[in-house]
Amino acid sequence: MKNRLQTLMEKGPKPLLSIYYTAGFPTLDATIPLAEFLEQQGVDSLEIGFPFSDPLADGPLIQASSSQAIENGMTLSVLFEQLKNLRDRVTIPVVLMGYLNPVLQMGEIAFLEACAQVGVDGVLLPDLPLDYFEKKLKIHYERLGIAPIFLITPETAEARIREIDRLSEGFMYQVASNSITGSEASLIAQTAYFERIAAMQLRNPCLTGFGIHNRETFELATTYSRGAIVGSAFIKQLQAQEGDWEKLVPFLNQFRNKELIL
Repeated sequence: MKNRLQTLMEKGPKPLLSIYYTAGFPTLDATIPLAEFLEQQGVDSLEIGFPFSDPLADGPLIQASSSQAIENGMTLSVLFEQLKNLRDRVTIPVVLMGYLNPVLQMGEIAFLEACAQVGVDGVLLPDLPLDYFEKKLKIHYERLGIAPIFLITPETAEARIREIDRLSEGFMYQVASNSITGSEASLIAQTAYFERIAAMQLRNPCLTGFGIHNRETFELATTYSRGAIVGSAFIKQLQAQEGDWEKLVPFLNQFRNKELIL
């Protein structure tokens, strides 16, 4: 049975917009209200990050948001308590993104069962070894209907990409550069990489992330992939608006080709 994430990927030709934000940022209780707000603004899916003290792939903006969330009191147990009301208020797909250490502390199976219980559709753990996933966790992802999400980068070999494609469900996270999140590296320089991945005719669609910060980069990324994930740029806007989320509307509208553009 397909979950919300897999169903979304099969919908119409419109490029998909996914927004990343950190649970418990800018305030501890913002997680669900922000998800509601983003769905109301036409966002197609959400990637909610659970904070960790040593996020290797994250740039300074997301690292700062994680530090603030931890200071605010966010933990995995607090997050799952908040997410109990998720499906009463939010209908779009939700992916949880984080690092393996907090999951190991909670227990991998307990973590996945908690995800299923609250209606999380997919999980992205950048430091989860592929062989460990296949041997120990794949059966539980399948049993619980949770899509495993993995990263591919410009340096990922073709054989590795096909292995990731075999094990993924929903989509693969196509990292636009080898930089950390929030990098201003030009996406134009990655055109050959995007074309190479598109030509592989993979089983799973790709969503492109890292460096998507305006309409131009969104359109470039979605020329070659099913959609794009806006993370650091959204965190920057969220921090600047100081709780007045209506001021985020122009930023979000630019990805939907609406008239109101920054």
